[in-house]
Amino acid sequence: MSDQTTSRPADCGCRLRAGSSPDRYISFAGIDCDGNARRLMEMIDAHLLDPAKKDAFWAYFERKRRAETGPRADELFLIHSNINQIRDYLEDWDDAPAQALLLQIELECC
Repeated sequence: MSDQTTSRPADCGCRLRAGSSPDRYISFAGIDCDGNARRLMEMIDAHLLDPAKKDAFWAYFERKRRAETGPRADELFLIHSNINQIRDYLEDWDDAPAQALLLQIELECC
């Protein structure tokens, strides 16, 4: 074993480089994908309360989220499916914390 790796929880059966963050390609253990997706959706919702920040796409996005236009998608899937539109939106509204959370979700969960 390399001294560059540290043990993960016994039930994980995976390895993690010392000082690194969880890696979805090794294991989703320790990554709160659903919780982070929920937090990002709350951040998006706060923007969408302002009618000036809503356009046809975001109205569609909200309908998708409520399953008005097909089966209900979980929040992580919805983020993953619309990641570029979400990124552009958050950049347009200069929301650095939401952009950082989106990047984290993209790296860890998508």
